[in-house]
Amino acid sequence: MSKIKVFLAGHNGMVGSAILNKLKEKNFTVITVDRKKLDLTDQNNVYKYLKKNKPNKIIIAAAKVGGIKANINYPAEFIYQNLAIQNNLIHGAYLNKINDIIFLGSSCIYPKNAKQPMKEKSLMTGKPEETNLSYAMAKIAGVFLCQFYNTQYKTNYISLIPSNAYGPNDDFNLETSHFYPALINKCHLAKVKGQKSISLLGSPNTRRELIFSDDIADACIYFMNKNPKEKIINIGPGVDNTIKDYAKLIMKGMKLNLKIKFNGKYSGIKRKLLDVKLMKKLGFKPKTNLKVGFDLTYEYFLKNIYEKK
Repeated sequence: MSKIKVFLAGHNGMVGSAILNKLKEKNFTVITVDRKKLDLTDQNNVYKYLKKNKPNKIIIAAAKVGGIKANINYPAEFIYQNLAIQNNLIHGAYLNKINDIIFLGSSCIYPKNAKQPMKEKSLMTGKPEETNLSYAMAKIAGVFLCQFYNTQYKTNYISLIPSNAYGPNDDFNLETSHFYPALINKCHLAKVKGQKSISLLGSPNTRRELIFSDDIADACIYFMNKNPKEKIINIGPGVDNTIKDYAKLIMKGMKLNLKIKFNGKYSGIKRKLLDVKLMKKLGFKPKTNLKVGFDLTYEYFLKNIYEKK
C-alpha cells in the first residue's frame, strides 16, 4: 500500500467511481466519505475533515452535473453547489498545507465560438454556451482559483479539462442525463418495444468528443504524480463525431436499424473538440476506443439500470 494518502471527493459518481477503482488497483491509500457524513458545501466541516484525515493529495471529482435539460431547469443549483464544493476543497487544502490537487473541469468552460479544436489558451476569450452557462461559470471559477493559488502560494493545483465523459455508473435518466447515456437508454427502449424509430434532441450535425471514464481516471493518477509547468490540461481522444454517428454506433452494438428523427430542441453548442497537443506532449493518451467503451457501458446499463426497474 502506497504511503501517499489521496482524498477522493465524489467517489460515488461515474468518473469518481472509476478513479476509486484505479487508485485501489495501484495500491494508493484512499480516503472517501459519503455525502451524508460530510456535506462538501459546508466550509467549516470540510476544513475539519481535511485537518483530521491529513491527505497528501486531493482529487476533486465531486460536482453537481447533468445534461442540457437539467442545466436549463436548475441553473442556480448548478452554480451555487459547484462553487461551494470546489471553493471549500481548494481553500481547505491550502489551509491544511496540502500542496497537490487534481481539479476536474469541463470542456463547456470554453467560449461558444472558440476556434476548433479548442486550446487551453482560448479560455475566457469569449462567452460559453448559454444552455449550460451556470455550470460553466462555476467550473471556470474553479480553474482560476487553482491558478491563483498556484501563483500566490506556489501550490501544484492542476485542472484537467476532459471532453464529454461516459461509462459505467453514468446517469441514464432521460430528464437529467447527458446525450450519450440518453442515446443508449432510448435505443434500448426502442429495441424492447419493437419501435421502428427514435426521436432525439438537437441536430444530427451537432458534434461531440467522448472520453471513457477509465481514461479520465488514468489521467488523474498520471498527472497527480506530476508537477508540470502548465496547470490547465485538456484531456480527450482528439476526435469527435456527430450525434447521428453515435446513434448509429449504438444501434450497431444493439443490432438495431432504427430511423432517427431530430426535434431541434436543446441543440447546444455545435462543436466541442479539444486540442490535446499539450496532453500528448506531457506523455498521456487515452486508450479506450468507442466500441470497447460502448460494450462496457451497455453491459452496466443492462445489469444495473434496465433489469432493476
